[in-house]
Amino acid sequence: MEIRKARKYVRIYTQLEILMQSCSDPLARMATINAILYHKMESFSWVGFYLLSNGQLIVGPYQGPLACQVLENNKGVCWACINEQKTITVPDVRAFPGHIACDSRSRSEIVIPLRNKDKEVVGVMDVDSRITGNFDDTDARELEKICSLVYR
Repeated sequence: MEIRKARKYVRIYTQLEILMQSCSDPLARMATINAILYHKMESFSWVGFYLLSNGQLIVGPYQGPLACQVLENNKGVCWACINEQKTITVPDVRAFPGHIACDSRSRSEIVIPLRNKDKEVVGVMDVDSRITGNFDDTDARELEKICSLVYR
């Protein structure tokens, strides 16, 4: 299973690398990444970006159910990722202190810092699943790699 997932990510990354050549706009790249991941990774129930703007995390491009437009400051997995500046994997969101439930059906989550060309964190990629324990080290490694395409 783990090898199969890793191979799928390799195919997705290759496809995204090709698609990214046609447009350098970060928002367009985020939208494309979301669409590919949402439709190719069956266990992903929501894929999107939250972007830092004037000290707030504001929803950017996403795929899936309606999202929270602004995330409460310093609360939840996305803010933990911003504050710690590292990928956060949450096997069971109900056990995460201060979790923000934009979709009550979410059971696990992974959040990856989004870095610009200067390596500054400018937002996050947030991925939810309705499956408890859905995300692992393979997801973290491969989604970090995919995020690096946004500002390349």
